[in-house]
Amino acid sequence: MSIDVDVIIDEKIKTEIQEPKRYKVLIINDDQTPMEWVIGILMEIFRHSRETAEKLTLQIHNEGSSVVGIYTYEVAEQKVLESTTASRNQGFPLQFRLEEE
Repeated sequence: MSIDVDVIIDEKIKTEIQEPKRYKVLIINDDQTPMEWVIGILMEIFRHSRETAEKLTLQIHNEGSSVVGIYTYEVAEQKVLESTTASRNQGFPLQFRLEEE
């Protein structure tokens, strides 16, 4: 016994790929964290050059805050966690903020 079945699939699956949302990492100015520490964080964790780190640090100091990087949420969160932990271990109250781009 044989059954002949012709199956015709006429479906088209539409796939929408969305880029992950990106988040800005901001450093907030305070009066207790030394500028040299902020420059070090920007160079070590955020991978800025010395020149860029110095410019960003002055911007943070003069304007109250500055965007220091734009990343996916997970990367932004990790950089903030590393920076906050390192700062607290040194006794500095440096603060960070994440904002959706």
